[in-house]
Amino acid sequence: MLNKTLLPQSVAREIQAMITGGTLKPGEKIPSQREFSQNFGISRASLREALLTLETLGLLKTEPGRGTFVASPPQGQTGHMAPWRYSESFSVFDVFQTRIMLEGEIARLAAGRLTQLQLEQMEAATRVMEEGWARQDRLANVEADLEFHAIIVSACSNAVLRTLYETMRDQLAETQRQPIPITNPERMKDSIAEHRRIIKALTTSDSAGAKHEMESHIRNTAQCAGLTP
Repeated sequence: MLNKTLLPQSVAREIQAMITGGTLKPGEKIPSQREFSQNFGISRASLREALLTLETLGLLKTEPGRGTFVASPPQGQTGHMAPWRYSESFSVFDVFQTRIMLEGEIARLAAGRLTQLQLEQMEAATRVMEEGWARQDRLANVEADLEFHAIIVSACSNAVLRTLYETMRDQLAETQRQPIPITNPERMKDSIAEHRRIIKALTTSDSAGAKHEMESHIRNTAQCAGLTP
């Protein structure tokens, strides 16, 4: 049984391991939330958050009136994106558009301000992202991607922009998860290369280049999700 203090992301990792390890098989209906939450020793709210994350990543699929099932492993772009979970508040298009404007400016203001340790952490996160994708550890891939972007935000010189990012963190992070089920392997290679170009611009204090590379990176991710913001 898991410790009750574990975060939803840790629970999601346990369930992903059950799927990749074959304990939960493609097409199999997962236990009820009541049973699952009791088995893990967590609240239903934490379990729901974990299940929503796994559904966004394409590992689970909810069928109205039937329940939640383990999704079949997608091949390239044959998967399907989960419903946008914030649709009652913001469209996914609007959030991607906001990411382009907000993170582009954040990258511009962070250029030349990152420490050597932070730059090394960004490179390490990029490697973890690459390795996670290679072994189809989608949670590791996305967690590393989130860390990469968060490090840049932490170095931004504008406190208001940092606060705006934190206010929208959940919605912004969801746009990083949303396209994963339909991401072509070649697109992920391009995304990794884009990360390294961003690092280079930040390292050389190229503020205009950092802004351009970040905006291009997010636009390309949006296009993967079928959007052109």
